[in-house]
Amino acid sequence: MNAAVAGAGTLLTPTGGFLAQAYEHMAGGENAKIESPDQRDTLRRRTFYGREKDNAIYPIGLANLVLHDIDEPHIWHGNTLTGQETYGGLFSDPPALFDVILMNPPFGGKEGKDAQTRFAYKTGATQVLFLQHVIDSLKPGGRCGIVLDEGVLFRTNETAFVQTKRKLLDECDLWCIVSLPAGAFVNAGAGVKTNLLFFSKGRPTKRIWYYDLSDVKVGKKRPLTLANFEEFFRLLPTRADSEHAWTVERKEIEARGYDFKAVNPNVRSQEETRTPEELLNLIEAKGRGVSEAIATLRELLGEQE
Repeated sequence: MNAAVAGAGTLLTPTGGFLAQAYEHMAGGENAKIESPDQRDTLRRRTFYGREKDNAIYPIGLANLVLHDIDEPHIWHGNTLTGQETYGGLFSDPPALFDVILMNPPFGGKEGKDAQTRFAYKTGATQVLFLQHVIDSLKPGGRCGIVLDEGVLFRTNETAFVQTKRKLLDECDLWCIVSLPAGAFVNAGAGVKTNLLFFSKGRPTKRIWYYDLSDVKVGKKRPLTLANFEEFFRLLPTRADSEHAWTVERKEIEARGYDFKAVNPNVRSQEETRTPEELLNLIEAKGRGVSEAIATLRELLGEQE
């Protein structure tokens, strides 16, 4: 669900979880600034706006938000990219632009021409169209956090990808990219390599601070947790360097043809130094060892017979 928080954010999640967590953060977290019943009423009734395409997920998302004390979740049912509405009765008086957007567009989706006609840079890639949509939906000074498939970051062989990323750098300050480990979303059914992008609209990007979590081992029984971000949050206020953090100037990004991929300069590549002859000898020795083990097993089987 790509949902919007007027004065606070836009989110996308299949069951409204981003919206629910945003509400909990704003209403009762350590940074909560709700001081009066009127403010809490505004938060519950006139703050959260969203969109959901899937017929089955739409009512589940609504129920989840109501259970999390969001009394009026203004969720629009339809296709965000084409504008085709299924049901818009709950989407009353949404703001034209938003202060904060948090979302993860579908990975690997493909769109037809009916979706592409609404955007300046035409492509069938769902994530690229959503990125354009997000940039155009932010207020000046608005902020965004978005999860993107790594392919969007490094692909430079399609014009719309390059144009969209250049638009992002021209219109927004892309100040942070976090490289997540492979399998970070495997429990949600997505095994692709992903990154978190954080940017603010209204001033161009001069440099990008990267943080690398790609060496963290995660899986279905070992999920990515808040503890894995401990150093990230410690370095974040000053965007300092470490073995996992570094800064790249915009001119370097441009020189790479708008390839945003996180390549940690502190990781030393382990190059193969052995000669082809040495490798062949090693393979031959390993083969002899296997042959000897098989011969020994055959002898043991023969004795048992």
